[in-house]
Amino acid sequence: MASPEETIRICIQMLQNISEDSTIPRNIRRVADSTRSILQDESRNIGLRAATAISMIDEISNDPNMPVHARTRIWELVSQLETVPLD
Repeated sequence: MASPEETIRICIQMLQNISEDSTIPRNIRRVADSTRSILQDESRNIGLRAATAISMIDEISNDPNMPVHARTRIWELVSQLETVPLD
């Protein structure tokens, strides 16, 4: 199992890929970019960063304009973030 830091690094890369994918609507790419910035903010606790990111991603996961392939990637991302301990 990957360390929390490694998991965050993987999630940042996944968000980078989502934000660069032109087939995904702009509003979803914008949230992915904002979420990536939160995960990179090392002044916050790693668990807090993960929880905040999950909350932000959860808001866009039900967007009716989201393509199916993007929705699958979002769910995979949330699954990864849920493995990060909150403490």
